[in-house]
Amino acid sequence: MLFVFPDNAIHCMWMRNTLVPLSVAFLDDTGSILNIEDMRPQTEDSHCARSPARYALETNVGWFASRGIKPGSRVLGLDKLPR
Repeated sequence: MLFVFPDNAIHCMWMRNTLVPLSVAFLDDTGSILNIEDMRPQTEDSHCARSPARYALETNVGWFASRGIKPGSRVLGLDKLPR
């Protein structure tokens, strides 16, 4: 799931009502991954961007790692999304 935030800020995610483990990547305006956090199901632990983020991309836990995607990698096509 892709979250598009209205502004660049330190956004945080949690897993209160989520039943499966997920990974979240926080991305800046250019689509560069700032940090990736693994999140445990049904917790209220905050997982936050390390610097101002415009997007958060959630996947199954380990998806980024299994593909060699890490901070500094870039997601293309985000400039085509409506804001």
